[in-house]
Amino acid sequence: MEVKVLEIGQVEDSAIKFAVIGARMDGQWLFVKHRERDTWEFPGGHREIGEQLDYTAKRELYEETGAEKFTIKSVCDYSVTSGHETSYGRLYMAEVNVLGDLPEMEIGEVTLSHQLPEQLTYPAILPHLHERLLQEIS
Repeated sequence: MEVKVLEIGQVEDSAIKFAVIGARMDGQWLFVKHRERDTWEFPGGHREIGEQLDYTAKRELYEETGAEKFTIKSVCDYSVTSGHETSYGRLYMAEVNVLGDLPEMEIGEVTLSHQLPEQLTYPAILPHLHERLLQEIS
């Protein structure tokens, strides 16, 4: 598996299928755990047909964390190539001010941490995105 960090605009907007949000609150990263898994990930998910990517990011941040008040901005695009297939996503950064109740959806737990958890859902991808976010805040 190969992960590449790309500048926004290098990929046609319609090819981008995922939004991932590196969300921070009180100086820590927000990680989410799907209710059917024992691993952690950044909030994010699939873009719905016809949906603007910025809306996807805001929707996923709310659905997966309960974030009610936040600022969010796009950071970069990225590609993930596995075998002969490449998929594209956009990485966002958010500063969350208020967390409400977690919506009754697929996420079972939200946690705050200063560093990446050991048990990651996407261990080949998340460290690359986290590194890019660290560059953004330094």
